[in-house]
Amino acid sequence: MPSFPPLLRSPPFPRVDPAEAAVSVRATGPEPDLSPERIETLLAAIREARIGGPSWAAPAEFGAVTAVLRPASASEAERMVEALPATDAAAPLILLPYAKWARHAAWKLSAKGIRTAIGEVDPWPLLTSGAAWHVHGDDEMAALACIAGAPLRIHTPGRFSSNATPPEERARLVARDLLAATRYRNPFTGEPCAVEEAIALLALWRETIDANHRIAVAAGIAWWKRREIERFLWAPRKTPLRFTTSTRPAIEAAKAAGAGIAVWPSRLPEGFREEAAREGVPLIRVEDGFVRSVGLGSNLFPPFSVAVDRRGIHYDPSRASDLEHLLETADFPEPLIERARALEAFIVKAGISKYGGAAAHRFPERAPARRLVLVPGQVEDDMSVLLGGGGLASNLTLLERVRALEPDAEIWFRPHPDVDAGHRRGAVPDEEALRHADKVVRGGGMAQLLDLVDGVHVLTSLTGFEALLRGRDVTTHGTPFYAGWGVTRDLGAVPGRRTRRLTVHELVAGVLILYPRYLDPVTFLPCPAELLVSRLAEQVRPKATWLTTLRRLQGRLASR
Repeated sequence: MPSFPPLLRSPPFPRVDPAEAAVSVRATGPEPDLSPERIETLLAAIREARIGGPSWAAPAEFGAVTAVLRPASASEAERMVEALPATDAAAPLILLPYAKWARHAAWKLSAKGIRTAIGEVDPWPLLTSGAAWHVHGDDEMAALACIAGAPLRIHTPGRFSSNATPPEERARLVARDLLAATRYRNPFTGEPCAVEEAIALLALWRETIDANHRIAVAAGIAWWKRREIERFLWAPRKTPLRFTTSTRPAIEAAKAAGAGIAVWPSRLPEGFREEAAREGVPLIRVEDGFVRSVGLGSNLFPPFSVAVDRRGIHYDPSRASDLEHLLETADFPEPLIERARALEAFIVKAGISKYGGAAAHRFPERAPARRLVLVPGQVEDDMSVLLGGGGLASNLTLLERVRALEPDAEIWFRPHPDVDAGHRRGAVPDEEALRHADKVVRGGGMAQLLDLVDGVHVLTSLTGFEALLRGRDVTTHGTPFYAGWGVTRDLGAVPGRRTRRLTVHELVAGVLILYPRYLDPVTFLPCPAELLVSRLAEQVRPKATWLTTLRRLQGRLASR
């Protein structure tokens, strides 16, 4: 009996053991619950996610197609062509596998003016195009055509029965193949999981890979984070994702591929944006995510979360970003809000912030009966400060403003860890800071510190968003991405585009679940937000290398 791959299966992620990445394995089992309601729910979920078969493959551009033929042999290909009804024969397309017979068959069919393609293509654009499918009864495309509701003719009987099989019986055979002949597993834990969990993960991977097909080149990516960025941006391509620091090669490669360039905005050569705009090449901005890693980026620890934004970037309020558009327009159904609530609760309980958790630390005693306000320092030449600071870029000036607004409060100033590490601009001598603040606090995790304070004043710092998760009041002096949605006191200019009033739960759903991408630091597979947060709670981190050690020493010397 032939062995067939599971219909729902993982993409061939590079440098990942296929057995470790697998969401499914073929198996035998008892007859599952195959009630009509169960079948419809299962097939509808697959149809909505557009998964199954090689759904990660590059979309093929074939123009109008009236029929798709999937023969299992050269002789079947000829029989299918001869049996085509006039309506299907107008613009047929034959999809052939990688096989010796397929190359010869493609040559013969092409000579007759019939379009052919060899190898994997994403079937879903063809499944939803209205084209009729002509397949062998063993072909997984028979199952997908059944799921998609595409016109279907089975030329040779097989596991999905024959052409005479009623549609409802064919749907039952498909559901049985999905539920009885396949076992599903969580690739991050190796434990068994329900088919619904596998569908949700494959849908996440599908969405990410679809976006990555529109990227041909990456520019301005520091060499020490390229391996992780390549994983974030992976999609099957004719040539691997190209990294470059030069303007013309990047633009020419993108134009040749008909795709865009992924860029790290702060590292682009001068004139890159302008030349890309003149050539009509879109730029897709990539930045660190909001729950990034265990270990500072300035110490060369790679990110395990990034934002990939086609409209702009979240820290630049001068133009719309994908995040702003999402927060302004997206639906937030109750299941998503429940995920957001659970994620908030886990983050707060585990003490997670942008750079993971931290060991216990003893902070100073706060003054009794006084409001305690935290002012987090920022990197003064950081892009979020330069673009979203409203002209204010000085940590010392921010402290002066906060003291004027909160004359009776106890104010703690916390220098930015990258600045304290000696890698970035923004240092304020303690004696200068203490003219306006009551204490300068260092060490420990930001999450633990936020648990102690009543309110936070920020310029554009992510600390303000992390404080919202913990129920603290937040005052913004610049225009961070979370300002203007009704959950902060905003002293900076807020774009008029932000008209919607959101709850903190809706903000969390957009900012932490829908917008960023996450990478599991154990399996190196794309993962949901909850998985990375759980890994950070376990303090899973990449091992320190000679590079990160050297970088820390360099920072210490610079700070001295």
